[in-house]
Amino acid sequence: MLEIKGLTKSFGDFVAVNDLSLTIHDGEILGLIGQNGAGKTTTFRLILDFLNADKGEVLWNGRKITSDDYNVIGYLPEERGLYSKDTIENQLLFFGALRGKSKEEINGKIDYWMKKFEVKGKRTDKLKSLSKGNQQKVQLIATLIHEPKLVILDEPFSGLDPVNADLLKTAVAELREKNVCVIFSDHNMDNVEKMVDSMIMVKNGEKILDGTVREIRESFGRTKLFIEAEVSAEELSKIDGVLDVKTRQDGSFELTLQNEEVGKEIYKLVTKNGYIPMFNQQPPTLEEIFKMKAGNVNEKE
Repeated sequence: MLEIKGLTKSFGDFVAVNDLSLTIHDGEILGLIGQNGAGKTTTFRLILDFLNADKGEVLWNGRKITSDDYNVIGYLPEERGLYSKDTIENQLLFFGALRGKSKEEINGKIDYWMKKFEVKGKRTDKLKSLSKGNQQKVQLIATLIHEPKLVILDEPFSGLDPVNADLLKTAVAELREKNVCVIFSDHNMDNVEKMVDSMIMVKNGEKILDGTVREIRESFGRTKLFIEAEVSAEELSKIDGVLDVKTRQDGSFELTLQNEEVGKEIYKLVTKNGYIPMFNQQPPTLEEIFKMKAGNVNEKE
């Protein structure tokens, strides 16, 4: 279990992380979201002891992280760090050795992981001969091959096409089954929504949302309404509390409501003649919530 308590880090007058606390239990996947400059990467670097915190502490299984504990952490940085003139094999042996693994331990796993991630190439191929996507997969293997208990993934889907992104999603799901703690950041809210057990959103270094995706979405009320009925967009837009009406390609309507109670009045109107094919009232999507809460902040992290 990973615990962060009151973590704070400033660079001069700029507060990158401000009194941040979070907990990740074994077998849990946590999504850390926020705009560029929100404090996500700084948080990862504080966990890994790349930076010294001004205040707060990072605990692993109830105690301060020691140098030995870093051997059970897998970290995929946002900016990749591969040695392009080296071979896949030597690269993975090197990263394994950094995590306290012997050549024999890592060597026996290379073929398995290359097959698992469908790396196009031989283990003796140099990194520079691989496509960008395959280089990304080799770095993912380097993050996981030593069988870490805590995995930190900073923008892991960058450079992956949909097929390879699915391979990564499957691998992350398997980590959950092995009781591994996983924390990752991503700007694709669809990935976050489908993968995480819980999520935290940070802005200006501070936590502004915390909970499961369902809890967070429901907290904003069911203000999105999708209907298919014998009614016009003009009629719908005249209803008090309807903020926006969009006509979709299939002829149905997407409405934004002032509050979820407005849905009851709309339901009375569209069902006055009986059955309608669709009436679906939902909270905002995670992407919509992200845009609402993020604002226009775009500072350097």
